[in-house]
This record gives sequence, C-alpha cells and structure tokens, in this order.
Amino acid sequence: MSILKQLGTARRLARNILRSRRHRAQLAARLASVTPPAPGSIQIAVYFADTRVNLYQIRQWYAPLAELAAEHPVAIIARSPGTMLTLLEESPVPAVYLRRVVDLERFVAEQPLRIVLYVNQNAKNFQMFRYSRMWHVFVNHGESDKMYMTTNQYKAYDYAFVAGDAAKERLRRKLWNYDIESKAIAIGRPQADHFAGALPYAPDDRTVVLYAPTWEGDRPAAAYGSIASHGEALVDELLASGRHRVIYRPHPRSGVVDPEYGAANARIVAALARANAADPRAQHVFDDGPELGWQLAAADVAITDISAMVYDRLATGRPILIARPASSQAEIDATGYLGACEWLTAHEAREVVPAIDRVLTSTEAHERLQHWVERYFGDTTPGAATARFHAAVETLMAEWERAAAQHRDDPITSESNPFDEDIDEDAAPGEG
Repeated sequence: MSILKQLGTARRLARNILRSRRHRAQLAARLASVTPPAPGSIQIAVYFADTRVNLYQIRQWYAPLAELAAEHPVAIIARSPGTMLTLLEESPVPAVYLRRVVDLERFVAEQPLRIVLYVNQNAKNFQMFRYSRMWHVFVNHGESDKMYMTTNQYKAYDYAFVAGDAAKERLRRKLWNYDIESKAIAIGRPQADHFAGALPYAPDDRTVVLYAPTWEGDRPAAAYGSIASHGEALVDELLASGRHRVIYRPHPRSGVVDPEYGAANARIVAALARANAADPRAQHVFDDGPELGWQLAAADVAITDISAMVYDRLATGRPILIARPASSQAEIDATGYLGACEWLTAHEAREVVPAIDRVLTSTEAHERLQHWVERYFGDTTPGAATARFHAAVETLMAEWERAAAQHRDDPITSESNPFDEDIDEDAAPGEG
C-alpha cells in the first residue's frame, strides 16, 4: 500500500473515531429524556449492529414492524451511537442502545424475548446468536438473486423468512444439507402492503421512469452497479425526450469504494437539476430520502440493477428493465427471473426510450412478468403478505412455547461473553 493510501486510511479512521465520540456525547444527552421499554415487555427484537450507512436495510421493515407491534411488543436493538440517534428520530417502534455486550446481556435478562429478527449478515450478529432461549430469524433486507442471498450464513439462524418458491429453490441449489422445508418460511413481501407516500411532483401525461441503481460493490463478483456504465447515458436520453419524468434513487453507498462511480452519480444529480431549471414542468426527482414505496408504485417503468430493488419492483407486478452488469466478472444467477428478464446492456443505454416503450406495450413481456411475480412472491393481493408474515411469527411463538415447556426443568447456565466489544462508527459496515 502506498504512503498516500496509508495516510488517507489513517485520516478516515481518525474522522470516524471523532465522529463516534461526538455521537456518543449527543446520544447521552438524548437518552436522558428517553424512557426505555419496561422490563418484561419486549417479546420480539430486531438486532441491528450496523452503522447509519446501512439503515436502509431496516427502514424498509418499519411499517411491517409497526403493524406487528400491535400484536407483540417489538424493539430495535442498536449497537452504534449514530444509528441510535437516527432511530430515535424515525423508528415507529422503541429502539434501545446496547453498545457494550454487558448492556446486551442486561437487556436479554430483563426481557422475555421469543424471537430476534436480523436484516443483514453483519459479523457482530454472532454476539446475539449465543443466547439460546429464543429463535434467531433471518428476514433479510430484500429479495434478490445476488450471491448474498445464498451464503452458508443462513445455517446460523434457527429460521429464515423468505419471499417465496424462488427463494426456496435458490437455497436448495446452493446450500448443502440445509433443511429448506422446516427452516425457510415463505411470507411474500409484506413491505409491498405499505408502499405509500406523497408524490413530490404533480402527475401529468409524462411517463414516469424510476432509475434505482445499486452501488459499485466491494468485489468483482458483486460489481452490479450501473451508474458509471449505463446511468449517465440513459438519464441523458430520458431528459432529452421531453416525455419522461425521471425519479433517480441511487444506492446510499454509491461511490464508497470507487470515487469515479461517485463522480458519475454526482453528474447525474447535477443533470437532473439543470433539466428542472430549464423546464420546471419536467419535475424530475433526485430521491435520497428514507422512505421507499411511493417510487415503486408510482413509476410506469423501473430500471434497476441486480439488487433487492429488482424484487421490490417485481412485487408490484409492473414493468421493469434490468441493467446488465458491464463487468464479465459479476456473478449472475440466470436460473431464476434473471434468466428471463428484460435486460438493458451498457451498449443499449442510448436506446432506453424504445426499450421502455416496448416493455410498456408488449403483451408477451407482460405475461412473462406476471409468471415471475407469482413465482417469487406468491399471492400479491393487498394484505396477503402481511397475513403470511404474522402467521409465520405466530407459528414461531407457538413453537417457542412448546420448546420452553420441554426444557422447563433444564438448568440455566450463564451465556455471558468474556469478549466485550464496543460498536463504533468506524466498525466495518455490514453486507449491503
């Protein structure tokens, strides 16, 4: 590593440490006026050890969790001070800050936890896994055919809530000796029952196109991002057409690994601003807000990369184009929807307007889309996924009661951890 790179790394580390200390001080002042959940009140916890950069992973669960909390008390466990500050502002369910392992142990001792939900594969999840008298359930932060969806880490959880038949088949192909039928429970996409939000524009006769690219990835096999390869060209074409409205929602981690990728992202944002200044009626949108839903429901066509956004959009049953990765090293699982989807290559980015017209009007494309919607999510009528989510929770609650009765007379041994780690803003972020 060059001296310049080492200096840059040292500066970033110092900034992160200072930011973490500042957040701790701010949080201490805030928590002085916050009443934590009463002992003996929380049955379901959502464990989130990540920093604020990955809050998008839990935000999409806010609405389903709020609805679930009406039946079973729910709390979010935060381990990062910055994350906790944000959760205090926006979480619809109580959040608790448990920075040290001893804090975590105290919470587990005080609360009658039955189920712990996990939205990512952060390595620090293992600090929670050691508690055995509760179900540890991976719910993920989206459905996709990315390599992340079939890691052997699934075996660390007691159960996994998955979207549907496609997810089960994906796990069956990839994981050896994993009991799909008893461990993987299909619930559909309950977030889709809460797709809402005020439109930041006045609807008119323009075709609304959501462009929602992912980040550049941290390794060649996960280089799915299209901002640098497709994004500038396709956005330029849509802005020039005069008959399209662009909603641009880039992944919040765009540019964290590759500065050039971040620069391309900034140029797209600037192009949208110039187009709106030239024609205020266009009402193009740069969307970096925490709320996800209205974009998916409002867009006539969505353009996404290989990411959870493909499947968030698929759950709406509406037209979608997928940017084919420019890198030949990007791993593509073509055994599912990606083997039959409507691709947009980097070379075709300049032809995005006729591609959009085609997926909007083609009967064949529509019928193919509907086949895959059902395969991935099952029944997508409003409320169906929420009912399946709640039914899965109730099944595990009943299973917990059965197991607790079976082990009622077992001696209770300490599950304490001698290695007490702090969670700081400079901790490695979780898988995105």
